[in-house]
Amino acid sequence: MVTPRREAVNTVGFIDNYCQHYYSIFEDVRHFEAFKYLHLGMLSEIPQKSLPKIAKTVGLKSSQSLHHFLRDALWDTKKSREMRLEFTKILIGEREIILCVDETGDKKKGKATEYVTRQYIGNLGKTENGIVSANAYGVVDGITYPLIFQIFKPKNRLKPGDKYKTKPQIAIDMIQELKEWGFKIKLVLADSLYGES
Repeated sequence: MVTPRREAVNTVGFIDNYCQHYYSIFEDVRHFEAFKYLHLGMLSEIPQKSLPKIAKTVGLKSSQSLHHFLRDALWDTKKSREMRLEFTKILIGEREIILCVDETGDKKKGKATEYVTRQYIGNLGKTENGIVSANAYGVVDGITYPLIFQIFKPKNRLKPGDKYKTKPQIAIDMIQELKEWGFKIKLVLADSLYGES
C-alpha cells in the first residue's frame, strides 16, 4: 500500500506560491520544504546567508536538513533552471531587457570545492583563494531579474573534459543562450574586463 505524500509545511504566502511551481521536481516532500526554507532565508534580512543562520531565521532547530538537501537531494538542477527562465520569460514578455554581465566571487578555504584556487575576486577587490562566477541579470522597468550564471574554471583547476574559457568568452556564451531563449536584448552593460574584450 502506497502512503500518500504529506503536504509541505507552509512558510510565507508568496514564497509558497512561487516554489509550488517547482514541486514536481522533488521526490521527497522534505526536500521541497528545504527548497522553500532556502528561498525564505535568502530573501530574509539577515546579513550573512549561511545555513545555520538561515535555519535559525526560518525556525528550524538545526541546519542539518538544509545541509542534507544541498548535499544529497536528487533533483534536476537543469530542469529547475529551465523552469525559472520560462517563468521569467513569461513575466517579461516581449519587452526588451538591459542585460548586465558581471562577476562575483566567494572566498573559500582549501580546495575541496571544484574550481577554487587563488584568483582575483572582484567584489573583494583582491586576489584570494576562492571561486568566481560570471552572472547575467536582466533589467526591465526598474526590476532586476537574475537570469543565468556560469562558474569560471581556472586553467589550473580544469577537470577531464573541461574546456578553458575566459570570462568574456563565458559572457558571450550566456548572451547567446539568452537570445536562444527569446530574450530581446536592448543593451549589454559590463565592467571593463568584458568591455576591453
